Amino acid sequence: MSLKRQSRHYLLIGGLQWLVDWGVMVGLSHLGLPIEPANVAGRISGAMLGYWLNGKLTFAGDDTAVGRTQLLRFVMLWLCTTVVSTWAMGHIDDALGLKWAWLAKPAVELALGVFGFLVSRHWVYKR
Repeated sequence: MSLKRQSRHYLLIGGLQWLVDWGVMVGLSHLGLPIEPANVAGRISGAMLGYWLNGKLTFAGDDTAVGRTQLLRFVMLWLCTTVVSTWAMGHIDDALGLKWAWLAKPAVELALGVFGFLVSRHWVYKR
C-alpha cells in the first residue's frame, strides 16, 4: 500500500477522530470536569473509532492485521500519546486558561498524529 494512500486515509480518519476527541473534551470541560480527565475521555472516544478504521482501511495489507497483538501495541502507543497530550493540556490550562487549552488541542494532537502515523505504519498494525 502506498504511503500517499495511507497518509490520505490516516488524515481523513484522524480528522474524524479529532472531531470526536475535541468535542468530548470541550463538552466535558465546559460542564465543569477538569481538563485532564476531559482530555482522557476525549482521547478514549477518538481512539475507539480510530483503531478499527485505521486497521481495516488505512494500514490494511498482506503484512498487517487487526488482532490482539496489534491492539496491545495500539494501547501502548495510545497510553504514551495520551500522557503527553494530557500533560500539555494541563500545563496550557494552568498557564493560559481553559479557552487557550481548547484552542491549542489541535496543534498538540497534530504533532502526536504525525508520530502516531509513523509508529502505526511500521509497528502497531504489522503481523
